[in-house]
Amino acid sequence: MVVLKIRDQPALLKAIFNVDPDEVRSLIFKKEDVNAQDNEKRTPLHAAAYLGDAEIIELLILSGARVNAKDNKWLTPLHRAVASCSEEAVQVLLKHSADVNARDKNWQTPLHIAAANKAVRCAEALVPLLSNVNVSDRAGRTALHHAAFSGHLEMVRLLLSRGANINAFDKKDRRAIHWAAYMGHIEVVKLLASHGAEVACKDKKSYTPLHAAASSGMISVVKYLLDLGVDINEPNAYGNTPLHVACYNGQDVVVNELIECGANVNQVNEKGFAPLHFTAASRHGALCLELLVCNGADVNIKNGNTPLHIAARYGHELLINTLINNRADTAKRGVHGMFPLHLAALSGFSDCCRKLLSSGEELVIFLVNTCFDIDTPDDFGRTCLHAAAAGGNLECLNLLLNTGADFNRKDSFGRTPLHYAAANCNYQCLFALVGSGASVNDLDERGCTPLHYASASDTDGKSFCCSFRCLEYLLRNDANPGIRDNQGYNAVHYASAYGHRLCLELLMETTGTDILNDSDVRAPISPLHLAAYHGHHQAMEVLVQSLLDLDVRNSQGRTPLDLASFKGHVECVDVLINQGASILVKDFTLKRTPIHAAATNGHSECLRLLIGNADLQSAVDIQDGNGHSEWTHRLCLFSEGRDLLRHNCHEECVEALLQHNASFLVRDCKGRSTPLHAAAFTDHVECLQLLLSHNAQVNCVDAAGKTPLMMAAENGQTNAVELLVSSAKADLTLQDAVKNTALHLACSKGHETSALLILEKISDRNLINATNAALQTPLHVAARNGLTVVVQELLTKGASVLAVDENGKLMSSYYLVCIHVRSS
Repeated sequence: MVVLKIRDQPALLKAIFNVDPDEVRSLIFKKEDVNAQDNEKRTPLHAAAYLGDAEIIELLILSGARVNAKDNKWLTPLHRAVASCSEEAVQVLLKHSADVNARDKNWQTPLHIAAANKAVRCAEALVPLLSNVNVSDRAGRTALHHAAFSGHLEMVRLLLSRGANINAFDKKDRRAIHWAAYMGHIEVVKLLASHGAEVACKDKKSYTPLHAAASSGMISVVKYLLDLGVDINEPNAYGNTPLHVACYNGQDVVVNELIECGANVNQVNEKGFAPLHFTAASRHGALCLELLVCNGADVNIKNGNTPLHIAARYGHELLINTLINNRADTAKRGVHGMFPLHLAALSGFSDCCRKLLSSGEELVIFLVNTCFDIDTPDDFGRTCLHAAAAGGNLECLNLLLNTGADFNRKDSFGRTPLHYAAANCNYQCLFALVGSGASVNDLDERGCTPLHYASASDTDGKSFCCSFRCLEYLLRNDANPGIRDNQGYNAVHYASAYGHRLCLELLMETTGTDILNDSDVRAPISPLHLAAYHGHHQAMEVLVQSLLDLDVRNSQGRTPLDLASFKGHVECVDVLINQGASILVKDFTLKRTPIHAAATNGHSECLRLLIGNADLQSAVDIQDGNGHSEWTHRLCLFSEGRDLLRHNCHEECVEALLQHNASFLVRDCKGRSTPLHAAAFTDHVECLQLLLSHNAQVNCVDAAGKTPLMMAAENGQTNAVELLVSSAKADLTLQDAVKNTALHLACSKGHETSALLILEKISDRNLINATNAALQTPLHVAARNGLTVVVQELLTKGASVLAVDENGKLMSSYYLVCIHVRSS
């Protein structure tokens, strides 16, 4: 809603807001527009209705103001008057036939507005004019829902007396009693219950009014519903009881009431969570937890994790203390075999870690000296120190190190805590571990050192400087950047794959170019390939400065420029071209160049860069191992049956090729289709139009003597057929190598629409009766394929029924077959 300054408004609106009827009369007499609209389509009548001024409303309506005008929220003056609780204004509007059923954009009628705003007198005026008081708004709520939500007892009583459906439900199946219970309107709840409302009704998620009241802490409603005998342990669709909901929301007063009335404190939901789990996760769960454990809640109940695990995960130190004092088992395993200490360390809650390592000053018993070994691993071999290193909280890490945690302990994957600190870019933890003596060159099961992980660390919003600092510190402490993993990749490969420019610069500065050249030779793929494929142009800028051969190939013979073109990374293509990478290098398998790669995938900007920097004009017509040029790659891949033209920018690729004078007549190595044939084959009208606008020959033929029209007709590409026969004026008399016309081919494949489009342009009887090599006319072919409509059209245009094919069959025989097929 826009708030407008009155002084900037028209004179009529000023007079209305000044409540000056005489001035309004004067302005109306001066022909002031009574239906003028502001930028939210509100009229002067909306303003008068908002103010509730009956006299001015009367003046405006008698002067021609539209009584049912709607603003941009579809609110009428009646909506406005009702919202202002102005009975007099409502009466005047109703007298002048205001629409009582008008709906705003939320589908709310004036009655909905009255119910929500406690406009009882207005509602009394509206109801007699309504045929139905149970009309629902966009959310499915009736006026009774709104009245119950707002706690308007008198309004609820009025609506019930006028036939409101007490059990009407909204789109979430919530009834008026749900809303009254949630808002704590006890008198409304009592009134609804006394009129027969179902007190145990459920919404779509099986929440009852008791769930609703418990979640919002409405103790008086909770007590009332319990007195009515509702099921205190009724689960919702997720298995949560009212006690679960109250615990999650920290409603300790309700929790106490539910427990005193016999709620099951250990009832679990569908995921195995008890109310104590919910309390442990809640920010406001301290008192609720006290109530639960003092009333028999099992502190070690688990669905995988115990409540102590949950409290540790969310850093609720006070709850942890309460659970431990009530004999919660700190050495109990949870999901993946983790202890609560794992979760506290992983989440970075050092106070919780301290609490878990000691049961408190009163008992002065350290768990590490009794039943709990600080290096006990989870199911994946990870100790609490691994978790702390991954979480990145230095206090947690130091606490565990001071407790005697083994900093060289490996998990099931061979990773030490230092691997985890490096992978998560946690510089302070990495610094502490190395300072404690952790080995910087330990290999995990994949052959990776912490340096590999630091080079590839996914910073996830952290500054790239973090990974740089980790890498720098590892190198300064004798980390070996030449160590290769099991696949032959070193730190340079990892930094390239993840685009860490600063890390690459540091590695180059530390080791020189030898490591880069060595990386290209011994690994399955070079760092430059990895950077190109993933589009890391800044990393590439570092790499190309130190490489002699930019056209290094992978096992398939593809160069970095080929991969960058294939993926559409314009910046990478630009970097490689500017540094002298070859545009015409072909791969080993399909003999395709980077130009093919860009054209095939519709990367128009890459294609423009490539052909714009090609030394030879023939580059745009160069063919791959299958004889396909960029044209045919761009337009379709016949052998794979894929239509690549449906991609957004592919027309731009065709246009780029045209701008660089690519040949329209270029064919594959077997002399087959031209680009125009390819476009017709795939029914790509935009490319056809583009080619034809650059004077491509519409009647060019392929090795089988077929024109683009024949290609489109044979494949049922109706859009292409229509363009070629209408706009392009394709020659319909041409025949292929076996003397089929386009009409023969369309009929032979049963493409009725294509055949009719061609027939529409034929008037020559000789062409209608043209025969192919088998002496069959289009009538023979159409009849054989059951194309009744085409047969009828051919007969209308003079097709001969006496024509005999090479087998001596008359047309009448085929026509009988056609009739039989159609009737079947």
